[in-house]
Amino acid sequence: MKKILLAILAIIVILIAVLTINTFSLTSKQVASEPLEAMDFPEGAFQNLSKAIQFRTISLSEDAIPDSTAFNGFHQFLKETYPLLHQNLVLEKINDYSLLYKWEGSDPSQKPIVLLSHQDVVPVDQPTLSEWEAGPFEGAITDTHIIGRGTLDDKSSLMALMESVEMLLKESFVPKQTIYLAFGHDEELGGGNGAKAIAAYLKNKGVHTAMTLDEGGFLAENMVPDFDKTVAMVNLAEKGYASFQLIVKTSGGHSSAPPENNTLGMLAQAIVDLENNQRPYKLVKPIDYQFEYMGAEMPFFKKMAFANPWLFKGPVLKALNAHTTTSPTIIEGGVKDNVIPTVGKATINFRILPGETIESVKEHIKKTVGDGIEVELNGFATNPSPVSGIDSDAFKNLEKTIRSVFPEAVVVPGLIGGGTDARYFYDVSDDVYRFYPIRIGPDSMTRFHGIDEKIAKDNYKEMIVFTYNLIKRFD
Repeated sequence: MKKILLAILAIIVILIAVLTINTFSLTSKQVASEPLEAMDFPEGAFQNLSKAIQFRTISLSEDAIPDSTAFNGFHQFLKETYPLLHQNLVLEKINDYSLLYKWEGSDPSQKPIVLLSHQDVVPVDQPTLSEWEAGPFEGAITDTHIIGRGTLDDKSSLMALMESVEMLLKESFVPKQTIYLAFGHDEELGGGNGAKAIAAYLKNKGVHTAMTLDEGGFLAENMVPDFDKTVAMVNLAEKGYASFQLIVKTSGGHSSAPPENNTLGMLAQAIVDLENNQRPYKLVKPIDYQFEYMGAEMPFFKKMAFANPWLFKGPVLKALNAHTTTSPTIIEGGVKDNVIPTVGKATINFRILPGETIESVKEHIKKTVGDGIEVELNGFATNPSPVSGIDSDAFKNLEKTIRSVFPEAVVVPGLIGGGTDARYFYDVSDDVYRFYPIRIGPDSMTRFHGIDEKIAKDNYKEMIVFTYNLIKRFD
């Protein structure tokens, strides 16, 4: 008995030693910040963003024709507001509404970079209008904020890029490498006619870039429990996207004599089975980077969990949502309260983790719901994107710029669950990153695609400072 107790004690001591050594070995990955050159904040920048918001460049549905008055009006506004940019950059319109600006660099041997944003915004639910501080397309400016649809997603980054380039041109700045500004018009619908067409155009021209930068990363404040530092999420990849329709067909019948297998009952059971059999949480790239970069900045005992994923990864992966998610979103069936329907349908949306595919998700659904239920892919779908690296000069320039503009922030490479236009640029870029410094906290997260969308004036200033310095750093 004594030997057994001593053996158990030895195992405990060894375990504690391993955990402790791993924890102390996990050191900070943050690069040093550098002093920034002073820049003059452009006069009229707040008013320019306000005016941009007033153009109702709304993406309604894949079948809807873009509002030519809104988009062409927005294009004319950009031309009038940024004259130097339009005099010095070459503009190509793609599929009538998407914009591709080329800023020729002085050194043809340098690989270009692409800076992405998108012009379109989502609609506003009419019943929510009373909950907005100001009309969603008024572009109201208060003492602290600019209000309106697109201030967060995504006209603020588009306008910050335009302001920065116009300023740099006033300073007679010429980039060494060619810079493309690419602004799709249908990102909210999947980007098939916008960003996808822009990427295909560049590929057809033989253009291959060092980096593409898009939305999809942000400055997270108070989003990590018991962690008081701002996290600059630079997302290296995005999850895939697929919606599947479950279809149940029966003979129906009268509600007074329900059959054993009721159409909607079978459908409901299939939904419950899918929710109760979620795809597993996995430590895949780039989530392993989150363990390293974020964990190194944690208090000791939390750091221990990140430093020893072999033992503690379960709760951390769950907190990071590191699995293929399952979300029932639409259910259809029935015509009258005393009639058992012959057909019932449900749409289930999946955000697919790297390492899994649309096909593997379909197989999971079929295996889970069993026989008697048809499974069909429904609408737009895309596999997870490739994962960009963190060792390139492009990432180091991006990382250094973030740390210099926001020295209090912790840069963390990661994975985004939502979709962006960036997914189309892997064929024409060495690396694809997602980050613009929009500040997001628990209160503001719901404003994306939601009620009372607004951006703080101070944050919009930071976005211009960031884009200005990023372009200069690449030089």
